[in-house]
Amino acid sequence: MKNWRSILVNENTTLLETMKIIDDSSMQFAAVVDETLNLLGTVTDGDIRRGILRGEGLDVPIKQVMNSSPVSACINNTYSDCLNLLKKHKLKQLPIIDMDNRIIDIIFADEDPATKDNGNTVILMAGGLGTRLRPLTENIPKPMLNVGNKPILETIIEGFKQYGFTNFILSVNYKKEVIQDYFQDGSAFGVSISYIEEDKRMGTAGALSLLKEKPSSPIFVMNGDLLTQVNFEQLLQFHEETEAAATMCVREYEYQIPYGVIETEGQQLVSIKEKPMHRSFVNAGIYVLSPEVFDYIPQDEFYDMPDLFKKLMDEQNNVSAFPVREYWLDIGRMADFEQANSDYKEEVK
Repeated sequence: MKNWRSILVNENTTLLETMKIIDDSSMQFAAVVDETLNLLGTVTDGDIRRGILRGEGLDVPIKQVMNSSPVSACINNTYSDCLNLLKKHKLKQLPIIDMDNRIIDIIFADEDPATKDNGNTVILMAGGLGTRLRPLTENIPKPMLNVGNKPILETIIEGFKQYGFTNFILSVNYKKEVIQDYFQDGSAFGVSISYIEEDKRMGTAGALSLLKEKPSSPIFVMNGDLLTQVNFEQLLQFHEETEAAATMCVREYEYQIPYGVIETEGQQLVSIKEKPMHRSFVNAGIYVLSPEVFDYIPQDEFYDMPDLFKKLMDEQNNVSAFPVREYWLDIGRMADFEQANSDYKEEVK
């Protein structure tokens, strides 16, 4: 039985404080109440990330981010009724309230074995040449370079495994035998691994056309040269909450213009902003795709993931952005590789 009282917050608790409560809790959820435990709203990791996308600061009260009309069950509902509500609304948590709207319990979907399913497939793109990391990649593919005391790819697999995802497909090409000899069928690592082999460059989306079967549930796709501490269970929940055909993880990127930026109206100079800082969201190389997306992937030709997302948007599909607020590093250059080893050196000790 989970201690649901530990995830109660008041409406003036900051977004940052609530985020810490959610991250520290295995329940991935918070309920917003007043001093009499009257239910005011609920907050999931997805609600927080949507607030971040809107530009909300970490010091805003959680009432600005919470769902103020949450689905709940009444004390008179049976347990079966509650499970049906969880399934109907695709929820992971369901507050139970009394006749005065006071929270008396929270039911969690993962407490019912019939509702827990982490069988989603993870496809890792591990076929790149890694030319910018030569000479390190002359005899070994980039995903097999050691960061800390193990290959990058092993760290990625362990990251998914800790959230219950154990079914992997590795897309390989360059020096593929190094990867296949190391991981084999994955049993030594407590997971299941199969392979798709690219005979030519297919792109991050084109390689998916080589799958033997169209998936029946959402899949993860991730570049094999990324290190991140993303909560993949939260990512999947966000994808399902938003009812997205495809979800792209995005990362906030800052850059400074090294000049004074001029604004004009006609010939009139109206302002000068000295070396302004700009912030944008950029592609983080991690995706969740629902099965219907595979109808948009061409067979046996190069097709990158941004091309797929553009096609989905052109066809008016629901496409979501998931802001990554956890550790994330793309190991594309020698400086990135050195940074990764510095970040992970404590794990070697």
